[in-house]
Amino acid sequence: MNIKIYTKSGCKYCSQVKELMQRAGFEYEEINCDSKNARMQFYTECPDAKTYPYVIIDGEPIGGLVETAKLFIEKGLVSSR
Repeated sequence: MNIKIYTKSGCKYCSQVKELMQRAGFEYEEINCDSKNARMQFYTECPDAKTYPYVIIDGEPIGGLVETAKLFIEKGLVSSR
């Protein structure tokens, strides 16, 4: 599974989505959007995204923390507890 997460420094939801990935045992590529180049990549790759974090799995945009957590629970990759 190829997972890419766009993040910003100091974002508590970004930290939580990374914790979710660790709980599920997934490796991921983190792109920190504090730099202008990373933000430009984010806007190009994720034109519909409005907030951070933003997760893409196997080229498919998933969304933020809530959408990613719901997907993982539905797929049985993590429990809701």
